[in-house]
Amino acid sequence: MIYSTTTQRKPIQPLGQWRRRSLASNARSNVAVGLPLARRGEGVGGSGGRTLGGLGIVLLTLLLGTANAQDITPLLKDADRYRMSAENLQVDTQVSVFNADGSPDKQRRYTVFAQSERKSLVLMQSPVEKGQKVLMLGDDFWLLMPNTQRPMRITPMQKLLGDASTGDIATMNWAGDYTGQVVGEEPCQPDSKASCLHLSLQAARKGVTYQRIELWIGKTRHEPVRADLFVQSDKLAKQARFVMDKPSNPTNVAEMVLVDQLSNKKETRIQYLSRKERTVAAEWLNPMFLARNPSLE
Repeated sequence: MIYSTTTQRKPIQPLGQWRRRSLASNARSNVAVGLPLARRGEGVGGSGGRTLGGLGIVLLTLLLGTANAQDITPLLKDADRYRMSAENLQVDTQVSVFNADGSPDKQRRYTVFAQSERKSLVLMQSPVEKGQKVLMLGDDFWLLMPNTQRPMRITPMQKLLGDASTGDIATMNWAGDYTGQVVGEEPCQPDSKASCLHLSLQAARKGVTYQRIELWIGKTRHEPVRADLFVQSDKLAKQARFVMDKPSNPTNVAEMVLVDQLSNKKETRIQYLSRKERTVAAEWLNPMFLARNPSLE
């Protein structure tokens, strides 16, 4: 936006008239933010004629913004714990795809080594994919094929099966990847009487699968309930639903259900069959080592 630098001369107002208008304007500002009106003969800030109405609004806005930024991280960490219960984890995963009419389409098995500092290794276990691997190091992703010694760079949106992308399988950390704010309390589901906290999340790094996430979590335990997942163009790509292991007293996400919103409306179910703490050898997280050593276990 271009602003004009041309100024127009205005008639000089008598000092008393300017002061009366200034006091009236500041008094209205104080009422807007809940501050008391100034006494006769005083500025809004008290004796001395200093006016703090505009400054008060700015400070209040900054404080509220800071509070939102501080509140969101503990909530996301709580929600993350239901998906990743330890810093270094082995997760045996099954991905099943269902057509729009509910009939089964395809099914695959994966072993995911989710490690700290945003590192993950995915081993494909089904016969048609056996030997293939996906490595994630921060914002970088590689696909390794069994008959080649050259790792291929891919994106977190690269599809593995159905609507399950590499990012959906390899990453389990919202707190480290997103910032955002609490929108408020809303129904957990459109037809539900239970209330959830609605969080609006924006990507904090380039290597995330989704640019924006609208996430609903439980009010008390902060378990993830559902999410709207938006891609770079801000189009709604998928809707996710999280199925807990014990609905009355949840400890882990047992299944994540993804429904395509762009084309085929297929449903993809990512089941977490087992979890156990495991730290892999450092060389397993090196793309060149993986390319030269197709068999790890």
